[in-house]
Amino acid sequence: MPQSLPSLPVLNAGSESLGEPWASLGPPAWPAPPLPMTVTEMHALGWDAVDVVFVTGDAYVDHPSFAMAILGRLLQAAGFRVGIVSQPDWRSCNDWRRFGRPRLFFAISAGNMDSMINHYTANRKVRNSDAYSPGGRIGRRPDRATLAYCQRAREAYHGVPVIAGGVEASLRRLAHYDYWSDKVRRSILLDCKADLLVFGMGEELILTLARRMAAGDSVKQLRDLRGVAYALGASESPPQDALVLSSFEQVRTDKLAFAEATRQIHNETNPYNARRLVQWHDRQAVVVNPPAFPVSQAAMDRIYDLPYTRKPHPQYHEPIPAYEMIKDSVTIMRGCFGGCTFCSITTHQGRIIQSRSQESVVREIERMAADAEFKGNISDIGGPTANMYEMRCSRPEVEAKCRRQSCVHPTICKLLDTSHAPLIQLMRAARAVPGVKKVHVASGIRMDLARRSPEYMRELVRHHVGGLLKVAPEHTDANVLNLMRKPANDDFEKFADVFKRESSRAGKKQYLVPYFIASHPGSDLHAMIDLAVFLKRNGYKPDQVQDFIPAPFDIATAMYYTGIDPFTRRPVEIARQLRDRRLQRALMQFFKPENYFEVRRALETSGRQDLIGNGCDCLISDRPPKEAIERRRRAANRTSAGQGDDEFNDEHDDDYVHASERPAAVNHKSRRKQSRYDSGRGYRPDRKSIRQRKKRS
Repeated sequence: MPQSLPSLPVLNAGSESLGEPWASLGPPAWPAPPLPMTVTEMHALGWDAVDVVFVTGDAYVDHPSFAMAILGRLLQAAGFRVGIVSQPDWRSCNDWRRFGRPRLFFAISAGNMDSMINHYTANRKVRNSDAYSPGGRIGRRPDRATLAYCQRAREAYHGVPVIAGGVEASLRRLAHYDYWSDKVRRSILLDCKADLLVFGMGEELILTLARRMAAGDSVKQLRDLRGVAYALGASESPPQDALVLSSFEQVRTDKLAFAEATRQIHNETNPYNARRLVQWHDRQAVVVNPPAFPVSQAAMDRIYDLPYTRKPHPQYHEPIPAYEMIKDSVTIMRGCFGGCTFCSITTHQGRIIQSRSQESVVREIERMAADAEFKGNISDIGGPTANMYEMRCSRPEVEAKCRRQSCVHPTICKLLDTSHAPLIQLMRAARAVPGVKKVHVASGIRMDLARRSPEYMRELVRHHVGGLLKVAPEHTDANVLNLMRKPANDDFEKFADVFKRESSRAGKKQYLVPYFIASHPGSDLHAMIDLAVFLKRNGYKPDQVQDFIPAPFDIATAMYYTGIDPFTRRPVEIARQLRDRRLQRALMQFFKPENYFEVRRALETSGRQDLIGNGCDCLISDRPPKEAIERRRRAANRTSAGQGDDEFNDEHDDDYVHASERPAAVNHKSRRKQSRYDSGRGYRPDRKSIRQRKKRS
């Protein structure tokens, strides 16, 4: 076993060179059929077997916004034969045997989201729909899908290596707090029994893995790669150069140890100075190598120049909501240096921005414009943050040593190149492509960066806003914003002033749609009441409310679980009870009549009766509207019938914060232990609550 990582080349995001494993990829072949999902399709390509079988919890969409499309097309360009098993029936291993025994390995992913966040709301209720399934239907994947898929792969063909990846595997690679079971769970590696876990964006790794396995390397010989994690056997010793974290047993029982481990893990995320991590689970160690280096711009271009059909596989006859939303979007970069504590993007994609060239983006738009079904509107040109394109540290030698968690908090780093000039040029080139009528910016923008460039603000407001622009100030309370690593609220107000002024100059009526989060660590009723007053004074009426969901691995999740800020060790206010979360949520939509009694309870609990009445700042009147009385009556009837008051939650089942098990009031003694292979309560369309709702309607 290697004791130190080999010296790997740093792929500078600004470099135009293509090193291995990219240089030997074959040229894009246009047009290209989608990757096979059946044996018949495999034979039509002239294949008698496949090298790699991708198993994914999402519907197969051959679009570069979907991981299985990118990774599958990359392997295909490298000469490997790839089969796709999408949303398999996990109750048996028959689907894993669809293509026969894969020559190299199974590649397992729960999908573009953690399966638990995909299934459950912040109130631990089953969602009404799945955006990554045909028709938005639920029940097409199991809870903790990575575990079930890996175990079925083992059962299907003994001895075939199993490689786990994707968001779910990345966020659960070490001991982590699981919101749905309300406990610290061990590394997913020890439960899914995968041979290797690939974390982060895996394009370069998947190519290297396939080539080295094809050359005869064993899985153990691949442990030297960056961006992989693996579990040692009980008799194996971990590398000597690793940073040893508190053990699973320690972080499970000691919240301070959990907070400290979180701090250490997030301090080792810069690929240029990160150390290997080791965490013991009883007598077995989990080893996490440093993250992979960012890919070059030339490699980014190669990824997005692959011959995607940009459509769902032909076998689907129902719309796939996630595809309908992004089908006409264009990704121009990845990564985010914002470092927001509640967001998993930086954890998964890294904080170093990796951008495509202008030529590559224009080529993709030209291909879209040539499609007869294209209507002329680009729905989004952006990425995790739309206006971080080609922004990078101006001092690479400093970047290689930096352990700062955010380049823009508490202030924008003076070494950060915040020029919007490359992005402005790209936006102009995009809308100049023949056949393109409008290029929208729908991705979130970083407002503090945007205000630094008046020219960018003019371009954005005049040409790239379709009447509404989504922004994410997230809160108004200074303490909460600091815990989020977001700028102060006056930054949003200044941005709003500039946006309004530029819209007026352009002769357009355009509006901001701000997003705020309820129940984030640090947020109490007083902070939410101040936010509600701010919303009323400025005329904002949020149509949707984002509830904080403690996603695995996030810093805010560590705050939620421990009640401690991992970086300052100061106590943090937590809205842990369902009742408290409901009150915070209602305050954000104080203007809805059905929320009247929750808002009144919150105001009275906080001693803010001054906001009840007819004053300018009053959130509600002193008399309840008839809609609120009727809603309370229905809730009382449901409670007396033994059905519980689920109406409030049912209305908002599909609102959630993140690209995150049981109801809080459940009687633990009466809970039946459920296998992950069985369909859960939410997967039964004939369950009691659904039947009763249909009967009433």
